[in-house]
Amino acid sequence: MRVVHVETGTNLYGGALQVLYLLEGLNEHQVENVLVCPDSSKIGSATQGLANKIYPVPMAGDLDLMFIFRLWRILRSERPDLLHLHSRRGADVLGGIAGRLAGIPVVLSRRVDNPEGGTWTAIKYRLYRKVITISQNIREVLLQAGVPAHKVVCVPSAVDVGAYGHSCDRLWFESEFGLPPQAKVCAIIAQLIPRKGHRYLLEAFQEISEALPNCHLLVFGKGPLENKLQQQCHHLGIESRVHFLGFRKDLARYLCCVDVVVHPAELEGLGVSLLQAAAAGVPIVATATGGIPEIVHHGVNGYLVPVGDIGGLTKHIISLLTNPELTQRLGAAGREIANKSFSIASMVQGNLRLYSELLDVSQAN
Repeated sequence: MRVVHVETGTNLYGGALQVLYLLEGLNEHQVENVLVCPDSSKIGSATQGLANKIYPVPMAGDLDLMFIFRLWRILRSERPDLLHLHSRRGADVLGGIAGRLAGIPVVLSRRVDNPEGGTWTAIKYRLYRKVITISQNIREVLLQAGVPAHKVVCVPSAVDVGAYGHSCDRLWFESEFGLPPQAKVCAIIAQLIPRKGHRYLLEAFQEISEALPNCHLLVFGKGPLENKLQQQCHHLGIESRVHFLGFRKDLARYLCCVDVVVHPAELEGLGVSLLQAAAAGVPIVATATGGIPEIVHHGVNGYLVPVGDIGGLTKHIISLLTNPELTQRLGAAGREIANKSFSIASMVQGNLRLYSELLDVSQAN
């Protein structure tokens, strides 16, 4: 079986990391993988040896109509059994058109829960034989938009649980992030964009820091809101205890030292950073939106609050930071959930099973 994969992400996190996991797993099942990705993307270099061929090509978003021709030419050269589109940014519609023109069955992975509907949705989803959603919530969004149920399959995202089995090197952790000895530490791991809800956490952290003077907040991620969020910290008087740290590659090393991971998103398809927190045995406080409740089970491995509930965030974060036994129990439960429901092997098998079913149907026809 030969599959052409298209991933438009330039950094190796989120969806791109899932593609890396998938290529590793498919490679073990003797699937020939061809990767199409942007020039100089991180996934291009990371998949050397996992993909039989890698095509770095220009990708300029939804209006880059020449991408149809570039991908069509690759498909005509490689003659794969399937085309798997992993991204939205120009790859979903334009890639679907290229696949149709080349006569290749197309699979789309959908990772976001933005509502869709109308005539455009009906036309768009005719391009794909199957749509893989990373959560049941996203599947429901598509069904409500009128996409036929037989076309939509849920295969949850995965986390490399074994990579998060580190013990905390407390001295390194405190030195690396400029923390005082024995500080209580919260973290948010998300792009600095509006729908991730950082502003709610900063409002809550003002009260948390008053109740727990030795508490610090680590903000991991990049995005256009960084300056605005830093200004909010200054306005709230918490800038000395909120650390903006950008994107880090060594998440597995330091996550085990964090006391609580917080994710106050307004919209979230599933949340890879939540899978990572669960794998590291860290309890989570998050919003009950999108696919988050599929990872965070209220009272089991964390707590859920309504979107924008600053008081709820404050209450549950303080509860965890002041109760080490509760923190340890919920963290252990999270690691069990990650092992049971979000393993890489299960994700790979789910994709591979769908590929095989599609090819069996295509060959029968």
